[in-house]
Amino acid sequence: MVNFGYTTLPTHIHDMDKADLGLADSISFEDSSFNLCIACGSCTSTCTAGAFTNFSFRQMCHQIKRGENSQAIAESEKCMLCGKCTLACPRNVNTRNIIRLVRKANQTI
Repeated sequence: MVNFGYTTLPTHIHDMDKADLGLADSISFEDSSFNLCIACGSCTSTCTAGAFTNFSFRQMCHQIKRGENSQAIAESEKCMLCGKCTLACPRNVNTRNIIRLVRKANQTI
């Protein structure tokens, strides 16, 4: 077998049965637009905070939906709440409100 210098990536399996989805459920309950996100990346491409930090609203949503609440809360603190992402979203996800709800959850944890 010829070795081309490539290897397979390690598998990252998330056990959704053990994940804490409380944050995702509470955000979905308070703002149903959270469920409309299709992770297209429009929000991330217009993000002011993303230009200065490694903030990604899309990544934060994935973390919330996987139950990685502490990482999502830390990610939300990077947001400048400028609102460009809300204007760019093709699905009308209220991104600023979702950030606010994540930060509010941080205060109750």
